[in-house]
Amino acid sequence: MLKTTMRFAGLAFLLGITPGWVLADDSNAATAEEVIAKVREAAQYLHDKGQAAYADFNNNARWVWKDSYVFVFSCRDDRMIAHPLRPDLIGKPILQMEDDKGTHLFKDLCTAGNKSQGGWVEYLWPKPGEGNASRKITYSLKTSVSFQPDVRVAAGIYEGTMSMKELDTLAKQAASVKKDAP
Repeated sequence: MLKTTMRFAGLAFLLGITPGWVLADDSNAATAEEVIAKVREAAQYLHDKGQAAYADFNNNARWVWKDSYVFVFSCRDDRMIAHPLRPDLIGKPILQMEDDKGTHLFKDLCTAGNKSQGGWVEYLWPKPGEGNASRKITYSLKTSVSFQPDVRVAAGIYEGTMSMKELDTLAKQAASVKKDAP
């Protein structure tokens, strides 16, 4: 049932339709803390499982939650590796993609992901089901995958209030907690 629901949600987002259960209330909006945790979990998963894990990001409910999802891309190869809601992007060039203001969002995501704690990128992107672009912030983190050294894992949220400084502080805190863990 959950797998069917997630496939429906993915198709709905792809078509630009936001399912009612996503818009029901703010409790269905992913938080910056959840994005960081999920991206870090995904980076470790890819590191442990290698390239064979890419397919899991295309059709596994584990990587799609609330109103967010994890996607995987290669900066060096300039291509989308895995995307649960936009299968049409898989294998396609991404570095030339721009938002409504001309920001090369994937170039920025590649740069942000190079930081040891990962980094955030702010750009304009339409929310599913809406025509106008909104502020979207996406957290990007570099991960080590066998035979493919320049892979990034990312997820984002539509958030209008947090500053980039606050977001970077959250990422640094998450990285320091990981280092302090046994």
